[in-house]
Amino acid sequence: MIEELILLEDLKSKNNKESAFRELISLYKERLYWHIRHIVKSHDDTDDVLQNTFIKIYKNIHNFNGDSKLYSWMYRIATNESLTFIKQRAKHVQMPNHDMQQLAIDNLKADIYFEGDEIQLKLQQAIATLPEKQQLVFNMRYFQDIKYKDMAQILDTSEGALKASYHIAVNKLEDYLTNH
Repeated sequence: MIEELILLEDLKSKNNKESAFRELISLYKERLYWHIRHIVKSHDDTDDVLQNTFIKIYKNIHNFNGDSKLYSWMYRIATNESLTFIKQRAKHVQMPNHDMQQLAIDNLKADIYFEGDEIQLKLQQAIATLPEKQQLVFNMRYFQDIKYKDMAQILDTSEGALKASYHIAVNKLEDYLTNH
């Protein structure tokens, strides 16, 4: 906690901002990468969204007021950037968001950075059938083991609603995987 306060202070200072930002990237790049990757699916798209996320963090760090943990704030930005990316891509190709998600899943087979097997591909297909919020909650809980308390800050909703969403998502995924 003390380290985060010092990092924040450095990020907001003119003299130390650049080195503090490099440290911030070093600390969070991989975690944010995988968070974004679970949403947008493609490695190349993930890199683009990650870059946009860090640009937004850099430009807006002075607005961070400490009401939440720094990483919760950054995850919220990453989540919003990811969802915006999907919506913009879907709009650009005139395709519903759900179809865009399915196309991203189909493209995973050709993605040289996807190291999963058929079972993981099947799980990704199942996740793509969930509503957006359930996808987010499932990915954050299952793949990243984010606590409900932290997820509540990131997604700006109650822990109870998140637990319910996760439970419903798990049931839908079990049903999909059993029947497909």
